[in-house]
Amino acid sequence: MQTSAIVNGKRNGTVPAEDPVAVDVVIDGSSHAARPGERLVDLINRVGLKLSQVCYHPQLGPIQTCDTCMVEINGQLVRACATTVSSGMSVSTVSPKADAAQREAFDRILINHMLYCTVCDNNNGNCTMHNTTKLLAIEHQKFPFEPKPYEVDDTNPFYRYDPDQCVLCGRCVEACQNVEVNETLSINWDDPHPRVLWDGGSTINESSCVSCGHCVTVCPCNALMEKSMLGHAGFFTGISKKALNSMIDVVKGIEPDSGYGAIMRLSEAESEMRESRIRRTKTVCTYCGVGCSFNIWTKDRHILKVEPSEGPANGISTCVKGKFGWDYVNAPDRLTKPLIREGDAFREASWDEALDLVARRFTEIKARHGPDSLAFISSSKCTNEESYLMQKLARAVIGTNNIDNCSRYCQAPATMGLFRTVGYGGDSGSIHDIEHAGLVLIIGSNTAESHPVLATRVKRAHKLHGQKLIVSDLRMHEMARRADVFLHPKPGTDLVWLSAVTRYLLENGLAHEDFLRQWVNGIEEYKKALEPFTMEFASQTCGLPVETLEKVAHMIAEASGVCVLWAMGVTQHSQGSDTSTAISNLLLVSGNYMRTGTGAYPLRGHNNVQGASDSGAMPNNLPGYQSVDDPEVRARFEAAWKVQLPTTKGLDNHEMVDAIHQDKLKSLYLFGEEMALVDSNANLVAAAFSKLDFFVVQDIFFSTTCRFADVVLPASPSLEKEGTFTSTERRIQRLHQVFEPLSGSRPDWKITQDISNRLGANWNYAHPSEIMSEMASVTPMLAGVNYDRLEGYKSLQWPVAADGSDQPLLYMKNFNFPDGKARLFPLTWTGPVDKPNAQFDLHLNNGRLLEHFHEGNLTYRVEGIREKTPDTFVEISPELARERGVQSGTWLLLISRYGQVRVRALVTDRVSGHELYMPMNSTESPVNRLTSSHTDPATHTPAYKETCVNMQVLAEVGESPLPRVNSRFGHPTPQEGVEVERKWKRPDYRLPGSELVQIQPK
Repeated sequence: MQTSAIVNGKRNGTVPAEDPVAVDVVIDGSSHAARPGERLVDLINRVGLKLSQVCYHPQLGPIQTCDTCMVEINGQLVRACATTVSSGMSVSTVSPKADAAQREAFDRILINHMLYCTVCDNNNGNCTMHNTTKLLAIEHQKFPFEPKPYEVDDTNPFYRYDPDQCVLCGRCVEACQNVEVNETLSINWDDPHPRVLWDGGSTINESSCVSCGHCVTVCPCNALMEKSMLGHAGFFTGISKKALNSMIDVVKGIEPDSGYGAIMRLSEAESEMRESRIRRTKTVCTYCGVGCSFNIWTKDRHILKVEPSEGPANGISTCVKGKFGWDYVNAPDRLTKPLIREGDAFREASWDEALDLVARRFTEIKARHGPDSLAFISSSKCTNEESYLMQKLARAVIGTNNIDNCSRYCQAPATMGLFRTVGYGGDSGSIHDIEHAGLVLIIGSNTAESHPVLATRVKRAHKLHGQKLIVSDLRMHEMARRADVFLHPKPGTDLVWLSAVTRYLLENGLAHEDFLRQWVNGIEEYKKALEPFTMEFASQTCGLPVETLEKVAHMIAEASGVCVLWAMGVTQHSQGSDTSTAISNLLLVSGNYMRTGTGAYPLRGHNNVQGASDSGAMPNNLPGYQSVDDPEVRARFEAAWKVQLPTTKGLDNHEMVDAIHQDKLKSLYLFGEEMALVDSNANLVAAAFSKLDFFVVQDIFFSTTCRFADVVLPASPSLEKEGTFTSTERRIQRLHQVFEPLSGSRPDWKITQDISNRLGANWNYAHPSEIMSEMASVTPMLAGVNYDRLEGYKSLQWPVAADGSDQPLLYMKNFNFPDGKARLFPLTWTGPVDKPNAQFDLHLNNGRLLEHFHEGNLTYRVEGIREKTPDTFVEISPELARERGVQSGTWLLLISRYGQVRVRALVTDRVSGHELYMPMNSTESPVNRLTSSHTDPATHTPAYKETCVNMQVLAEVGESPLPRVNSRFGHPTPQEGVEVERKWKRPDYRLPGSELVQIQPK
């Protein structure tokens, strides 16, 4: 017999019964092995016994509002959800006392809920209310249904709330308050007619709700439902409201005579009928790098809903994009036919004509100018298998190492910093490890908007478990407001204060000396490099008080473990690699590697930015970060691919632009990237594309970049293909095909194979699993990766040994260097390159928004997201607004040394002084028309964050660029979960079974 381990509120694996920590619990006469501290309800569920439980959810924990899980222990009734097991415990779930209490509790719940399952869109076999009615064999309601004096709230574009169906279980409140930690939902238990409240009584759409969908996901009935489900899920649910109400009346009318049993049988038959047309397919989110996975429910090409549950990174969690941001898949402007340029216009072409043209022109350019006159750029939105084929096309078919991906724009400096110091260019551990840190330090990351689900884990640990939080950023965003210490350094100076804090640790007996002696090389040389970085120098350079920096140093030294999270606010600087290195240096000096709750976590921006680099879409590395100039590595790939490979590093995507302007690069093949908008100094990039002899762009929409192409090939998004993504955790996950590719489009891997075969490659991949198997065979870091090991919700975190064992937490035994030791890397300080002056006097920062992803090519095609955030804007501080005579809605002309954009102002205290912030989400006024061509010298990542502008106030004043329905204007109502004790104090509350029974407190 085996027992289950509980991790993050979910059952995870098994524990042998002979484990010395196991205890015996008797349930209904049978003995079961359990772990001390395991919830009784989890044990009951795990061993397969049936127990009613309406409010309990394993990822939410005990809520204790429903009382339906009452069991008898030693003659007393207790809630199974709030009871932990102990040795010798004897439990009855079916005693007369327990049975009566369960039924009474459920009867009282039914006061709040009208059962009309047959014509309910939620009748899909997973409705807790329906299933509990059946489990308890309820035939009639003891207490009649009582309508609540409230209207249905359907103001939110994505979901609606029906108070009359709400059973007041509090799951949604617990999820909002303590899992997502947006703290919008509550229940006023003192109200005569309690209901779920948004911001204490606002409509949903004008509240602080961020449409993350947690509440809808955990709702046990049809009170909270996705609008995409309504009228679509059932066979009888798409009829008019009048007819539907009549059918509900019929269902309720026959209940007194027939009982619920007959009605349940009818509803179950209808539910079974739905199975014939509703598909549930597991996939992985295509937005940020967190790696959320979930089931997508579909009927034909209609997406009914996204259902998160088992994802190893996210569980029940999603953000607005992952839960509701999928309309683009069926957008009417999807590309469905290849396009060929003729003059200044495009004409439709057949696939054969387009692919033949691509192959012919590639062949001609290679013959005339050599293989290095062609270049290839893979996509961080596409699968590992597709990036692998793209780099194989470049190297094995064309014969060039001119291959890159968009990690060059964001994550390459973080990877460089980690390669320098600890040997692997990826997160040290998992999101699980971040949750267990004593202190989280966030630098240059608007985590709550750029990586929302990961941020929920930090917010939860901070709120409920005493985790400390330090945030260093230019903006007072959500994580900054929540922080115990908020640092606002001068732009581009993080390296200085990080190095000063590290020096302070070393000089004041706060460094982890034992760790340094055993595991770290280069300490003396590094100490010498730290000499300039005094606290006083840091204070003067960064604009931070010495006392604050000393407090940070002591918090780091005293913490049980420190995780550092950073993103583009660090990497997109001229010293992005050095600042990333400084972060890792600090972690080494403080001993914060090699155990859970510690380590370095560069937050990958795109869903597969980690995987694109892992797969070899880089100019200097073959798959698995194997150097192109290593003869042994090349020999292995040459034997596998049966070709001779180029020996020298190729061009990265920044160098490619320069090479085009220098007339050295003649042709470019790019897929899945809006390079004309996302590359820095976009005007220069657009000018380069205009000079290409031959440009092939592969995408799902006709993007801005497509305008410069000679051939445009229609690709398929992630829902229309098989493959794998690798998340910021180094977690490799399978995505399964939800839809057939839209007629006329093709998955990227098939297109790349077709082009390669026309060039003589003779590839015969029938399925992406074959591509992964090949990649694993030549990549030691991925040796044990195959699709069987990734089936369903199974995942692997590289490196993966041949036997399939992976490493969720790196460096448990040693660091990834020949001697097993880490290396402190000496640094110097040079400062930002684009400095303000009298003309360009304002610093312009840029980044992401919660609602949109990047330039918005996908999210602007989601009507509900467009309603919440219809356009871009520039944030300006209240003090600057007063100084320049600006209000929200004022049109501004921002002029940098490289270009200009026209944009509306949003006055907000998120920014201060003469610092501006402009989101990326625009194709009409893209911020990268303002950014420069300066780069980090180690990686050529553009210094996007080092931009100074002149701001001209235009006479025209428009509406505020953010409508009042944006969540920023709401007023959250933080509280400790559902606060069930307030329910228990209501005069109409009666404990089921007996008023004398003692109930264990929560």
